[in-house]
Amino acid sequence: MTMTAVRSRLAVSLGLSLALGAFTPMAFAQPHQQILTDAQQYKGEALKLLERLVNIDSGSGYVPGLTQVGDIAIDELKKLGATIEKVPNSDGTQHILATLKGTGKAKILLMAHMDTVFKEGSAAERPFHIKDGRAYGPGVMDDKGGIVAGIYALKVLKNLDFKNYAQITFLLDASEETGSDAATDLIKKTAKAHDVTLNLEPGRPADGLVVWRKGSATALVEVKGKASHAGVAPELGRNAAMEAAHQILQLGKLGDAEKKTTINFTVIEAGDRTNVIPDQASAKADVRAAVPEEFDRIEKDLARVSQDKLIADTEVTTSLKRGLPPMPQTAESDRLMAMAQGIYGELGRKLTEEGSGGAADASLSAGVGTPTLDGFGIVGGNIHTPEEYAEVESVVPRIYLLSRMIMELAGR
Repeated sequence: MTMTAVRSRLAVSLGLSLALGAFTPMAFAQPHQQILTDAQQYKGEALKLLERLVNIDSGSGYVPGLTQVGDIAIDELKKLGATIEKVPNSDGTQHILATLKGTGKAKILLMAHMDTVFKEGSAAERPFHIKDGRAYGPGVMDDKGGIVAGIYALKVLKNLDFKNYAQITFLLDASEETGSDAATDLIKKTAKAHDVTLNLEPGRPADGLVVWRKGSATALVEVKGKASHAGVAPELGRNAAMEAAHQILQLGKLGDAEKKTTINFTVIEAGDRTNVIPDQASAKADVRAAVPEEFDRIEKDLARVSQDKLIADTEVTTSLKRGLPPMPQTAESDRLMAMAQGIYGELGRKLTEEGSGGAADASLSAGVGTPTLDGFGIVGGNIHTPEEYAEVESVVPRIYLLSRMIMELAGR
């Protein structure tokens, strides 16, 4: 099935409701009982798998841990009949493509990532545990909960002997948190070959799906000054650290709240001895924007504004390295959201429609024109902190949602 065909199907089934300004889930009044029963029965198993994954350190670039996580996922996916392809990454880790073949026409891509932001030793310091209805541990919701949701949704569909799709591909990225050229190329190539993408990043605390994401970039400011003795003859030096501080203060104002553009300096380096005026300094800033034109504007403004210097005879250069592109909200993502809302309505639940300042692999899929919706993982909060958690009671509804979403997209 072509991308146009999927869009046409979504438009036919949802277009009238969207034209009226809302989607009323008339066709989704009752839950699919077998899917709900299976999701409920799998809850305990899913939590045990989540515990296994969380208790393995798999920070970006940590080959032993990422290999372990990948091997566990591969074992589970092979049991479902998936064929496995390992794609090497530049840091020695491997991305995974698991493929299931069916008898229908639609090609559906699921994506999740195996790496976390946590350093080696974090799993031993903060092992998986459940307290007051929340599961804790490094990467529990970002994105090991997404891996678990994907595996168990596919288990539910296997129980139904559901094969009314041409292909389901489950892509497991080993470097989402840092990004890599290999992952970028793989995701773009794979997404182009599919009709729709469901990204399994975590559902946010409000129990929603993500319809737009900001893109990311890194701004670099480099300053060359002149060294001198800080006590004997500071006036003979040109303090690169002071100039960098000046640049940080003025360039940090280049964001635009109305356009959702932010620039935050996060890394500063200058000097290595307290008694020497530093002749080199650099600063990096995290830049986020909801539209690509803002990156162009930031790049130009960095060069322009940085010419206003505090210290004469210093040399200031700036650059902007683009990361993941923005994922804009589109008519296709709105239709997908309406479909998901109807499915969740079968359980008497309502999804929130969310945007995110965090970049993700979904941006790459959307960037090549494949209709994409994000946030199908387990619901949680405090992302990227030691207090990261996943809501235990979200496991069943999220497995149900993803299973039913695949079925609807396949045209059943």
